[in-house]
Amino acid sequence: MPSSPVPLPALGLIGFGAFGRLVAQHLASLFSLRVHDPFAPDSAFAAAGIERCDLDVAAACPVVILATPVSTLASVVRDIAPHLSPGALVLDVGSVKVRPAEIMRAGLPAGIDIVATHPLFGPQSAREGLRGLKIAVCPVRGGRARRVGAFLRHALGLTVILTTPEAHDREAAAVQGLTHLIAKVLVAMEPLPTRMTTRSFDLVMQAVGMVRHDAPEVYHAIERENPFAAEVRRRFFDLAAQMDGELGESAGFEGKTRLRA
Repeated sequence: MPSSPVPLPALGLIGFGAFGRLVAQHLASLFSLRVHDPFAPDSAFAAAGIERCDLDVAAACPVVILATPVSTLASVVRDIAPHLSPGALVLDVGSVKVRPAEIMRAGLPAGIDIVATHPLFGPQSAREGLRGLKIAVCPVRGGRARRVGAFLRHALGLTVILTTPEAHDREAAAVQGLTHLIAKVLVAMEPLPTRMTTRSFDLVMQAVGMVRHDAPEVYHAIERENPFAAEVRRRFFDLAAQMDGELGESAGFEGKTRLRA
């Protein structure tokens, strides 16, 4: 008599927006997914071949991923806390890490392991697969962060960066903060040239294209929830103003020189 297949471990996914759907796409073959999102359309679940479940069902899984905006994380943590199983592992996938780590540490029951993660990619940059893409993994509570990193490396082919929430946000304030800020400015300047362009300009616009359709909540988290973003923006604008002033002085000097000639 043939043996029955070993059932896949259950994983609760809270949030089925663009990134939640990306998570489901790559984990569906490795876990039995329990997905909860009261706001995602039925068509999104149907397209993924996944049934919507209640919050308590998703939260009771041994591993729970919170794929919700940082702005709603505190309320989600409050709602799932009574339903978590003892010894469960909870992870988030937000763009910032200091504030989510604080929220999860304060709001989740003792005995729940917590790992804060930030996939350094989105649906656009993951269109050709995950292999080689980067993910930050931050231990918050418990000792499972390295095991999580090993799983992400071996099962999904991701490049894992083990760091702290503070170190993550310090670097992300420049890496993501400046990227999204510059993209916002360039989008506001459109229409921009598309015919007579240089390779460097094309690469800049390619980078803009990778973030232009990100949800507003992503931009808000990157610029408002990161405690180091304001300092980076201030330095960027100060240097831009300084360069603008130098260019203005240079133009005035050149004009005077031509008049004398």
